[in-house]
Amino acid sequence: MMAEDIQHNQKANFNGLTKSAKSGASKKLTIKNFKDRPELTDSYTEDTWIKLRDAVSAIQNSTSIKYNLEELYQAVENLCSYKVSPVLYKQLRQVCEDHIQAQIHQFREYPSSSLDSLSFLKRMNRCWQDHCSQTIMIRSIFLFLDRTYILQNSLLPSIWDTGLELFRTHIVSDGAVQSRTVEGILEQIERERNGETVDRSLLRSLLGMLSDLQVYKDSFEQRFLTETNRLYAAEGQRLMQERDVPEYLHHVSRRLEEENDRTNHKTHTKLMCVYAHCFSSGLWMLLDENRVCELTLLYELLSKVKGGLMTLLQAWRDYIKSFGGEIVSSPEKDKELVQELLDFKDKMDHVTQRCFQRNDNFINAMKEAFENFINKRPNKPAELIAKYVDSKLRAGNKEATEEELERILDKIMIIFRFIHGKDVFEAFYKKDLAKRLLVGKSASVDAEKSMLSKLKHECGAAFTSKLEGMFKDMELSKDIMIQFKQYMQNQSDPSNIELTVNILTMGYWPSYTPMDVHLPAEMVKLQEVFKIFYLGKHSGRKLQWQPTLGHAVLKTEFKEGKKELQVSLFQTLVLLMFNESDEYSVEEIRTATGIEDGELKRTLQSLACGKARVLNKMPRGKDVEDADRFHFNSDFTHKLFRIKINQIQMKETVEEQVSTTERVFQDRQYQIDAALVRIMKMRKTLSHNLLVSELYNQLKFPVKPADLKKRIESLIDRDYMERDKENPNQYHYVA
Repeated sequence: MMAEDIQHNQKANFNGLTKSAKSGASKKLTIKNFKDRPELTDSYTEDTWIKLRDAVSAIQNSTSIKYNLEELYQAVENLCSYKVSPVLYKQLRQVCEDHIQAQIHQFREYPSSSLDSLSFLKRMNRCWQDHCSQTIMIRSIFLFLDRTYILQNSLLPSIWDTGLELFRTHIVSDGAVQSRTVEGILEQIERERNGETVDRSLLRSLLGMLSDLQVYKDSFEQRFLTETNRLYAAEGQRLMQERDVPEYLHHVSRRLEEENDRTNHKTHTKLMCVYAHCFSSGLWMLLDENRVCELTLLYELLSKVKGGLMTLLQAWRDYIKSFGGEIVSSPEKDKELVQELLDFKDKMDHVTQRCFQRNDNFINAMKEAFENFINKRPNKPAELIAKYVDSKLRAGNKEATEEELERILDKIMIIFRFIHGKDVFEAFYKKDLAKRLLVGKSASVDAEKSMLSKLKHECGAAFTSKLEGMFKDMELSKDIMIQFKQYMQNQSDPSNIELTVNILTMGYWPSYTPMDVHLPAEMVKLQEVFKIFYLGKHSGRKLQWQPTLGHAVLKTEFKEGKKELQVSLFQTLVLLMFNESDEYSVEEIRTATGIEDGELKRTLQSLACGKARVLNKMPRGKDVEDADRFHFNSDFTHKLFRIKINQIQMKETVEEQVSTTERVFQDRQYQIDAALVRIMKMRKTLSHNLLVSELYNQLKFPVKPADLKKRIESLIDRDYMERDKENPNQYHYVA
């Protein structure tokens, strides 16, 4: 009876539409331009709908369709062309809704035993899959309706969307059915987490169903995340106690892959938040052990969490500051400090490139952290970097080829950029460069000039002007010596000593303490000859001899044969005394040479206590005492013909170090004074805070507020500026 009633209602609707269409016209209407199209009659529309309804029912009941699909498609097109689309759409929706409503009973009446939850899910999945395939088939028949009438009416859902809406409304939105479906899915997920085998494709299909029906978030996701939070919070606490960080990371990654297979991307991203809190704490251990794979995994995992990379970034910055701070703040490790900094920088660069995908935030954080820790110990890193460069550029450094040396210098420049006190570096670099140039110990002129070019590019021409002047002096000295040799050839009384002089411009080179020593008469005569020659060409200049920088080659005869000794000027003066006598006391040598006591003892030590002992000391020992006596060692042997005896003055003493540092500080005071006068001359009147602020902008080295205050007071005392009488924090320039 029910089926007959439905059929009767459908007939009535179509009859009503047909009568409405025929009102005001003849009983039979034909459509122009469609010669083969049937005439619109009550019987045609009724028969056509019955045919279409039967086809839909056959699809829904999975039975064979009596009619050809092309014929059915043509029938829909005919009805749409006759303007009956609204009723056709309405009736199709009704038939589909009736069928879906009939499906709900099989789920409501399903046994509620937990043992039947899997079969319930399978039945739900089968119903969903059938519904999807049926909707696709129905849409293919009613495609013309879907692409014309429905498409033109924006308020109407498509046939596919109608199918989803009906399934959601009548099946999934049913409270009992939805609850049982979600609980069944959660039960299967929990079983799989516990190691049981479950039907993954079933879970994926059902979760896809919830997502397609747009009930995933409201019905499933929140419950899933709550359960997962509870499970993994407990598991995470347990595993963090039982496993190390790399093992824990790989476990988390596996868990996330498993969850990703079950859930959609949004849920997977939210799930990451469950783990994020414990990752960054393990970063330090991973960096210490250089665990590249685990660091890459850590970055990938945290990049999927909101705020995850920021947490990692802070831990990264803190690690670099801490590790680098330990390198810089350990005086006992000063010898290895620069190499350790270079190795540490290489390691951190490798991590940013391989593990952190060259993320600019991590690269910038690394630079900030390096600059922070390297300046916590003022001046010393700058000094040690200068000495490190000296060790690489000095002759005898066989560690690297020219290409490798260039790469090392590039790396050093990166560390150099982080240093605030670059003037300290300049002072020590200049002193070491002077030694390399004056004794011909530079490994490569090209490498020296390459380093100079790098410094100029980094700090500007003013920074390197004096260093460039040193090179110019050496080149000019070569030209002068060529002229001097020609001059000597024209002398009536040529000397047996070949003199080489380097003319150094005082402003370019480090300052050296003058020392008066007693030179042999022939040396003094040669100095005077050179002085007459030089001043004849450059009148008005003053020559000041620096014996501390001199060196000589002595021809010597031992029992083994003739040798040449490459020695310093002080060593030369001592050794020449043994032409007159075989033995001298320390006091006798001091009186004869005029060498200062400390320098003399170091010189004697190098000749009598070093590897090449051309003098014998009595009594034997490593240190030189006032009571010691020395005699010429005629039994001295050596495999080489020319022997270089360690030049003590080439080794930097503590006094030299302190002196260089003090000169830097003195230069800084001059720069502060000059900047203060410059600012006050331009501004005339300034408050203390503004003056200090301007100074910080102009000065290129770190300075403490207390030091600035001292320089201001000094300038006030010297009448360059004065304090305001009413406001002591205000200064006026004194013209």
